[in-house]
Amino acid sequence: MRNNIKLTTAFAGITALTLGLTACGTASDPSSSDGSGKADPAKPLVVAASPTPQADILTFVKDNLAEKAGLKLEVKEFTDYVLPNTATQTGQVDANYFQHKPYLDDFNKKNDTTIVPVVNVHLEPLGLYSKKVKSLKDVKPGQTIAVPNDTTNEGRALKLLADNGVITLKAGVGAGAKLSDITDKKGLEFKELEAATVPRALNDVDAAVINGNYAIEAGLKPAQDSLALEKAEGNPYANFLAVKKGNEQDARVQKLAKLLNSAEVKKFIEKTYAGSVVPSFGPAE
Repeated sequence: MRNNIKLTTAFAGITALTLGLTACGTASDPSSSDGSGKADPAKPLVVAASPTPQADILTFVKDNLAEKAGLKLEVKEFTDYVLPNTATQTGQVDANYFQHKPYLDDFNKKNDTTIVPVVNVHLEPLGLYSKKVKSLKDVKPGQTIAVPNDTTNEGRALKLLADNGVITLKAGVGAGAKLSDITDKKGLEFKELEAATVPRALNDVDAAVINGNYAIEAGLKPAQDSLALEKAEGNPYANFLAVKKGNEQDARVQKLAKLLNSAEVKKFIEKTYAGSVVPSFGPAE
């Protein structure tokens, strides 16, 4: 059984207040032993993560690899895409593992945060799912497709639809696409929802573009159940370990980065997720 701590959105108000108090100064590092801001390597590294697959991967590392590497690891689960970054920025956690670079770049710009990637770990292919149609050719005018409403994942979703001929986009917009960039909706309607809630809308829409982690949590098997799935090759959406700028060289962070790119983790991902989550190791830029 996983000995993790699950945080909910009830924590949002506290996190937002703390961020407001510390964004203009230097937040105290909760793992600092002397108030100097330098992390105590003997204390646990606290990492915020989405439940699946990120927390599962971290738990595998904690249970099987961390002790031998001299790393104490604590995993805190978050069920949204905002609190892990704000908690990392304020020092409530030491690192996070839940996001890709386009999302982080957009988040930092909008929130004046200074989160930076450390190492890539895996890719969760975005997919189109439906409980009402069996294949892409069954997607017809008048039907409704749900898409994530955050900037990067909506653009990513629209690109997936365009790549598979479901819609047509303006030339050159790529993954930065917005609904206004659709030049031919082919009679379809679109419903924008927060990414975590999209799977719950599957019964109410004709199809939905769902992030890989939320698809897995909803009991879907992306490699088998999707009508269309992102390709891994050349994909810029690898999920990575991230920290507040300046903490990249924390010895505990470096130990975790090495473990997350280990042969053991690669084998765990491939065996556990059978193509629904794909190892994507290497430096995060």
